[in-house]
Order: sequence, then C-alpha cells, then structure tokens
Amino acid sequence: MATIANEKVHLNGNLNGKTQEIPRRQAQDNYEAPDFYKIDDLLTEEHLMIRSAVRDFVKKEISPIIEHCAEHNIFPSHIVKKFGEIGAFGPTVPTEYGGGGLDYIAYGIIMQEIERGDSGMRSTASVQGSLVMYPIYKFGSEAQKKKYLPKLASGEMLGCFGLTEPNHGSNPSGMETNFKDMGDHYLLNGAKMWISNSPEADIAVVWAKNEEGRIHGLIVERGMEGFSTPTTHNKWSLRASCTGELVFDNVKVPKENLLPLKSGLGAPMMCLDSARYGIAWGALGAAMDCYDSAKRYAAERIQFGKPIASFQLIQKKLAEFLTEITKAQLVCWRLGKLMNEGKATTAQISLAKRNSVQIALEIARESRQILGGMGITGEFPMMRHAMNLESVVTYEGTHDIHLLILGKEITGIQAFV
Repeated sequence: MATIANEKVHLNGNLNGKTQEIPRRQAQDNYEAPDFYKIDDLLTEEHLMIRSAVRDFVKKEISPIIEHCAEHNIFPSHIVKKFGEIGAFGPTVPTEYGGGGLDYIAYGIIMQEIERGDSGMRSTASVQGSLVMYPIYKFGSEAQKKKYLPKLASGEMLGCFGLTEPNHGSNPSGMETNFKDMGDHYLLNGAKMWISNSPEADIAVVWAKNEEGRIHGLIVERGMEGFSTPTTHNKWSLRASCTGELVFDNVKVPKENLLPLKSGLGAPMMCLDSARYGIAWGALGAAMDCYDSAKRYAAERIQFGKPIASFQLIQKKLAEFLTEITKAQLVCWRLGKLMNEGKATTAQISLAKRNSVQIALEIARESRQILGGMGITGEFPMMRHAMNLESVVTYEGTHDIHLLILGKEITGIQAFV
C-alpha cells in the first residue's frame, strides 16, 4: 500500500467557527471505476468528459483531505466555491441562470463521482442543486431566479432546504412551521432539523403552512431577525458535512420571497424526486469506491503464502459486489434516460434510490471484512462510507418509506396513512 505523508494547509472549516489546519494526504488516489457491461458505450462524449473532469477534481481536492475532515468533524467550506467552479451546483439549470444546461445523466455522473469521494460532499452539492436551485428555478419568479441562481451556481452563496421538523420526518404534511400575512410581509415561526448546509447557508428554501394550512415555499435569508441555524453536534455520520437546524422566531419575510408558481405538498416532493435521483447515482459511487479499494487490497495482502484474492470466499464477495454494481449502473442509466424524457415517476426514482443505497451499505460492510482490522481505519474508505450511508439510507425518504411507495405503486393501496 502507498505510504502516506502529510502537508498542512490552512482551510476554512466550521469547527468552532475557526480556521483549521487540514493535513493533505499524499497517498495517490488510484481509483478505477468498474464497467463490466461496457456502460461507457451508452454515454456521450460530453458525459465522459464531465466524468473525467469531476473524477480528477475529487482525486485532487477531496481525497487528500476527506479522512481528516471526517475524523475531526470539519466541513471544508472552501470546497463550496470549488464546486461552483467545476459546475457541480445546478448542472441541469439553464446557462442563462448560471447553471450547466446539462442533462440528467450528466447530473447523475457528477453526483456519482463526488460521492465516490464522500457522501457528505455529495450532500453539499445535491442539496444546493436539487433542493435549493431546483425549486427557485421551477417555482420562483423571474426576479428570484436572477437574484439567487447565478450566485448559488458559482458557489458565492450556499443554500439549504427546510422541510423536516422535530416532530415530522416521514410525514411532512404534518409540519407545524407556519407563516401569517401581516400586510406588507409574512411572519414566519417554527423549526426544522437535520438540515444539510444550514450552519453555513446564506439562504434557506423553507416550506411552511399559511393560515389556511396550504404549504408554500419561502426564501429566508441569513441575517433576517429571528432566524438562526444551530449546528447539530455529535454526529457519527456525514461528519465532513455541516448539519444543523433552522429556527424561526417571528421572522419577517418579504412578500417577494414567496415562491409563487406552485404550492401544496407536491412542490417539495418534486424537489425530493430530483434529490433522490442524484442519490441513486451518488450511493453507487460509494459502492464502487469500496469495491475498487477491496479489490486492490485483496491483490496485495498476502496470507498463507499467497494473495487473499486467490481464496474462494474473497472472490465470492468481489463477484457479488460487481454483480450488484453492474445492475445498479443499468438502473441509474435507464432512469436518467426517463428523467431526460420527463417520464420518470416518483416510484421509479424510489426504487433506484433504495436499491443503490442498500447495495452500497452491503458492499461497504462486506468489503470492510475483506480488509480485516485495516478496514476500520482511515487508511481506507470503507468505514467512513459505511457510516455515511447510514444517513443516506434514512434521508430523502427512509428505506422503509421507499418500500411503501413501491408497495402503493404495485397494489394501489397506500399503507402509511
């Protein structure tokens, strides 16, 4: 295995609000993605160029620092502008608003490569694109699009998405956050929790009920009186991502900050569909990283006088990993085609999200066993991926909720109300 040397660089982190020294590991990232069914042949030259650029970015900017950030619970906030520079924010948003104007397969590829580096880093990017830029683009006024989207796309601004509440996770329709019409402004009260990006966010797209109980989206800006974003501490998952709450105590929100083009629960659910699609590709990236790391280790680790890759049980694990990855690759590619055609359904997206996260968790855990004791160290990515995926299997719809979404599609009977 490569020897690791460290150099310390000063990067901004959100640990106690102070600049952190983050060691950059000098071990070379030699990741190679599996492509057993020649799925690259289904991609365009543009897709392949985008993937190559993002893969190089991850190897240069994320791999050298991610283990330290995860170990010490540091969000490398300098990465936000770097994501903007490579077009990781809002790649499907039209170029006139600062986005990439790309298709959904390109978006999936970007998420896959970033999550290969770390799920927390992909969360930062996918929240910005799917849960902040997407609703502003789809449901916002022209003035809102011009004001916020270019700055979000460039990484000049960071956003977050406020839906989940302390008392309402899988049942967002029960939300208690509300706003009242005060004539020249709205008065917003309530709280959201488990919000990625919130401690660092400049704006929040917040979903709240009006006085008639109808759900609307509002853009809340940092600095508005009564708006705070406490950090969530003691996480054992997504430790390189910043997570927090959104608290609204009589926040005066200008009326022009209401998203005007869609209301009702269907609006945030459309955002979640976009985010879940990105997760389906992203979790697959984590699975591929674990597979590649385990395969390399098995070829180098000598026991009983030969590489452990020569043993039947190791080969069985690797063969099963490759099989599940290949199936998931085909599912994600086909779903991407359906997304491009505007034909993908919520149930189809749920199937892909649930499947990719499930196989990624299993591959992270089983690949960790191939490495024995080394698998629990930061020398290899398996334990970090496994811990991260415990969040991914829960957020944007839990594993069981996605089962019930599929169950309703199959039977026509809704089981969770």
